[in-house]
Amino acid sequence: MTQRAKPVARRRKSSIPVPRHPYRDSAIFHTVLGLLLLVVAWLTGGDLAKAVVVAVLYVTIAIGWSWYRFRQRLARETAEGADG
Repeated sequence: MTQRAKPVARRRKSSIPVPRHPYRDSAIFHTVLGLLLLVVAWLTGGDLAKAVVVAVLYVTIAIGWSWYRFRQRLARETAEGADG
């Protein structure tokens, strides 16, 4: 006899509040991750030139994507607020 798992309450993505400073916070977060990538490359004896290129590409793409998604979400919330 098997027991059924209880349904897990999940938060919808739209119910998660937007941070107070979404653009600044995402820039700081992704920059720290890029620096962490450089530290790992340095500690493991990897090619730092390649690591710098990868880190810069990562930070640029990740920040751009985060900002794009925040702009979409804020525009959607503004449109929903005007409708409702």
